[in-house]
Amino acid sequence: MGTALAAAADAAGLDFSPAQKLLVVGVCALTAGAAHMALAVFNDGVRPFMLDFIHGRATRNATGAVSFGLSAGFVFGLGAPMALSTGVLNPWLLFLPTDVLGILAPRRWLAPLLGAAWGAVVVYGLGGANELAHGLPVDFLTAMRQMSTPILFLFALFPALAVTKQFGRLRGALTGAVTLGLVVLTMRVWPGVFAGAPAMAVGVLMLIGFAVASDVRTARASGTVAAEGAGGVGSGAEDPMASLFSSGAARLRRHLPLFMALGAGVCALAQMKVFGGGEATSFLIAKGQYAEAAQVDFYRVFGFLPLIATTALASGAYGIAGFTLVYPIGYLLPNPFVAAAVGALVFALEVLALSSIGRALGRLPSVRDCSEHLRAAIGDALGLAILFGSLMAANAMGGGLGILICGGLYLLNEAMGRPVVRMAAAPAAVLAGGVALNGLYWLGLFTPVAGGPA
Repeated sequence: MGTALAAAADAAGLDFSPAQKLLVVGVCALTAGAAHMALAVFNDGVRPFMLDFIHGRATRNATGAVSFGLSAGFVFGLGAPMALSTGVLNPWLLFLPTDVLGILAPRRWLAPLLGAAWGAVVVYGLGGANELAHGLPVDFLTAMRQMSTPILFLFALFPALAVTKQFGRLRGALTGAVTLGLVVLTMRVWPGVFAGAPAMAVGVLMLIGFAVASDVRTARASGTVAAEGAGGVGSGAEDPMASLFSSGAARLRRHLPLFMALGAGVCALAQMKVFGGGEATSFLIAKGQYAEAAQVDFYRVFGFLPLIATTALASGAYGIAGFTLVYPIGYLLPNPFVAAAVGALVFALEVLALSSIGRALGRLPSVRDCSEHLRAAIGDALGLAILFGSLMAANAMGGGLGILICGGLYLLNEAMGRPVVRMAAAPAAVLAGGVALNGLYWLGLFTPVAGGPA
């Protein structure tokens, strides 16, 4: 797997065609414009703050400062390292900076220009940085490909973790056993298929099945499903939360053409195979496994759809990638023109269906709650995978000294109260450790590991 990934990433090399460069620049311009108008942001943590900004209770600079504080660690600690090591762009690198630039831009016309400038920096600058890093005595970017195996395989466990968190040890153990069995079976019978794909499919279906069964039992006990949801999103016009959700949905519908353009751009970007929507997805796309990448990103939708829907309805600001359905759809479509048309349609349907989705979530509390457990489980699985993979990368580029430097930087970040968010801290430590090891080499104090990353 490591050799195949290295070959794929080297072939990609962050060299983009003129059409790909133009699309990246255009999408970044569009996303920055949407952020400036407070219509969409990528960072889920920023979206709740947009309500105060929209109603004038928070300034543009204050909201931009919040966005920068919540995004910077992911951009430089996760987005850039993942792009450099896989040769595939990702939303943290593209869309988190356009959130910040768009919100901070003092004029509407300036926001798209700043977004386009960032897109140009990415498509023209990353290739040079990639070549420079690969030419160093200690090639830490190649070493970072060691992260692929733990990310891809540990990610397959997230449905079992979510089931355990929500429904207890017995069902969690059952889901875990099914996951392990399917991974072993897939590796044995279908060696050309990503081993975690069937396991994740069955695991997510088991989680949803347990949640639906729980809601059905609760509805029967209380009389009707409608009675169960009477105090939630769909409780009527007298409910102040329902009124707020209604105004948020109406605001988004008024700007439907902008969202259709956004959906078209993001879906076309995914179709061009230079963009991955997640950590595991980036490695799968680098290997050319587009169907498996689509499957992985499709499962992530279940974890983030309720969060995106409720925050969008409450704040009146949507997600830059919507419910992220345009990612897996884009990977599978035959050309960017079809992807643009389908992406525009998907975003239109999402925005028009927001109110109905909000009401449905109010009537299905266990299904709604399972998304929170899915997000937490994805974070736990990827957190361990990224940490373990980063230590493997540190060992590949510097042996014990590499582990000492990178592990020490990670632990120091923890001791200092995590100035760099935990998910991004380990890859950032590998980058910093790689720079440090190259410095030691030039001082004559370190000899690169024999047979290191290639």
